[in-house]
Amino acid sequence: MSALRFAVRVKPGAKRDAVGGRWDGALGAALVVAVRAPAVDGKANDAVCRVLAGALSVRARDLVVVKGRRARDKVVELDDAPPETPERLASLLRSH
Repeated sequence: MSALRFAVRVKPGAKRDAVGGRWDGALGAALVVAVRAPAVDGKANDAVCRVLAGALSVRARDLVVVKGRRARDKVVELDDAPPETPERLASLLRSH
């Protein structure tokens, strides 16, 4: 297992938490992550890690926002990524 970095586009204040879809933005192809948490005091960042952890079947504490803590476009790092993670990410990018 090794660390894996990937781009996400966050939609804070959404009606429900959800992961899936593709956003072509400043960081290239990014995974869309909608969270109910507002973009205040890092609440959305914490929610992004929690929601992504559920979608990827990993622990939330293994996910860290390494770039874009105060922006909608972020880079997230997954420490000790399981071998199937790239395939799961690709599947989530194609969904919705």
